[in-house]
Amino acid sequence: MARRKKRQTRPKKKNKGHRKAYFILLVVLIVFLAVYIGHQVYQHYQQEQIIEKRDNAKQLFIKQIAPEAQAMQNQYHVLASITIAQAILESDWGSSKLAANYHNLFGIKGSGADSRELSTKEYVNGRWIIITDRFKVYPSWDASIRDHARLMVDGTTGNADNYSAVTAASDYRTAAKALQQAGYATDPDYANKLISVIQTYQLYKYDR
Repeated sequence: MARRKKRQTRPKKKNKGHRKAYFILLVVLIVFLAVYIGHQVYQHYQQEQIIEKRDNAKQLFIKQIAPEAQAMQNQYHVLASITIAQAILESDWGSSKLAANYHNLFGIKGSGADSRELSTKEYVNGRWIIITDRFKVYPSWDASIRDHARLMVDGTTGNADNYSAVTAASDYRTAAKALQQAGYATDPDYANKLISVIQTYQLYKYDR
């Protein structure tokens, strides 16, 4: 009786090929995820660095102008928190062209040789418009702060008591509202913005 030949089992090349393809795909996915996660982590780190630098710059600006603002409070009874908050809003943390080039922190207008013509935003008839006007030039930020305090005390042309409610105020909320009522800025939300800045950066701690 003839013996049956054993059937030779051929290697399953297809299964090995599939496993190899799956392995390569897995490696590619892992590398992709690692690169993606690394990129996200790096972006987050960069954003944190930007925020930290911006916050440090803001704190530095406050510390630079706070001593003179407090000195003016002692001399003219203009709350330091109000002075600092106005400087922040009016000069965009000292970065505006008017503040950076001409040391005018408060957008105080002027005329003659000690002034420069610049464009600015004004809120007129329910909308913001760009106008051109002349603004005072100062030798330093401290000089700008002193002139701002004198403006609060001396008032405007034709109304010496225009800001008397500001200098009489014993708290920043009252002073902020008095500034808006006196027409210091055309922004209808000016008082609320001042109050918000004071509370956000705890500027009230400079009042004494």
